[in-house]
Amino acid sequence: MADRTESSTVVEAAPVDVLALIADFDAYPEWTGAVKSAEVLARGAGGRAKQVRFELDAGAIKDTYVLEYAWKVAKVGTGTVSWWLVEAENVLKALDGSYTLSGEPGGPTTVTYQLAVDVRIPMLGMLKRKAEKGIISTALQELKKRAEG
Repeated sequence: MADRTESSTVVEAAPVDVLALIADFDAYPEWTGAVKSAEVLARGAGGRAKQVRFELDAGAIKDTYVLEYAWKVAKVGTGTVSWWLVEAENVLKALDGSYTLSGEPGGPTTVTYQLAVDVRIPMLGMLKRKAEKGIISTALQELKKRAEG
């Protein structure tokens, strides 16, 4: 599962503010259409989420799963938040990704999203990439709208 899909957008907000949105998992159901619930199961150093359980309803992909997070970010909000799948109940076999935030402390922020998804049902690689592109596009649009709104 080495293939990843990547896309970027520019958000008219400071990196620290964009990072705060990414880190506020409890609020995900309010602004991400596909996430129906999110619960922080464990916290790591600095109080950031280490493991989070999600309930996802993204059309063809409906699942409850747990992601583990690594936070390699500066105090100004730049850096990378990465995650990988720990467990899933239904469809997902792998879900590895990252947000990389760059920009000046006052903004704007360039957000680059990388994602690799694998599912338990047989699916052509090009269909997986199309699903990844859809997930990334939607996530970046929703993040941008939330940060700038």
